[in-house]
Amino acid sequence: MNEPVFTLHRVGREAQPVVVIDGFASDPDALRAAARRSTFEPAAHHYPGLRGVLPEPYVVQQSAVLAAILGPMFGRAGAVDVIDASFSIVTTPPGDLNVRQRLPHCDAFGADRIALVHYLSLGDGDGTAFFRHRSTGFETVDENRAPIFFGQLEAEMRLGGVPPASYVVDDTPLFERTLSVEALYNRALVYPSYLLHSGAIGPDAVLSPDPAKGRLTVTAFLSVGGA
Repeated sequence: MNEPVFTLHRVGREAQPVVVIDGFASDPDALRAAARRSTFEPAAHHYPGLRGVLPEPYVVQQSAVLAAILGPMFGRAGAVDVIDASFSIVTTPPGDLNVRQRLPHCDAFGADRIALVHYLSLGDGDGTAFFRHRSTGFETVDENRAPIFFGQLEAEMRLGGVPPASYVVDDTPLFERTLSVEALYNRALVYPSYLLHSGAIGPDAVLSPDPAKGRLTVTAFLSVGGA
């Protein structure tokens, strides 16, 4: 197996780190096989699809690769706690998305929180996009910014800014895209959870619930101590 290849992006005006890791897992085919054996259920927390049980050793097996970036690139070299990790498949058609699912979002407000997306679809394609909120200029939303961001966003939508029924993949009247990362097989994406982002799901995406056919990923949320 080739060694993983790391690419560091400094995103937008806030220059937050987003790391792309190609060749992330030593045996991605085994992960796809495990996903086919897993039981999937409707996801919580506004995720537009299904989540399935992930093999327990996954994060341990990937810890050496993650350690190579968490300290040098994120400044987080402390203990790693797994908040949640699972297989995920996007299945919701654009016309069935609720308003929150049509907007960029953040996963958590704390600086210690790190998100990981591991792309496992053979067809590559739809990845992840990052955004700046135009009126506030925010690219990240922490606990201090959250009341300002959500208050402003609610006001904008009351004034007619409700987004159309689609996944957000590019610039919109309310948000400017700062980076888009294509999904490639066995590519992982690691970024601070408070970065505004969205799955970049195109209108022709295959939204099958079958892990052999649909947009299969591993999604993991970590809490990482400081240096």
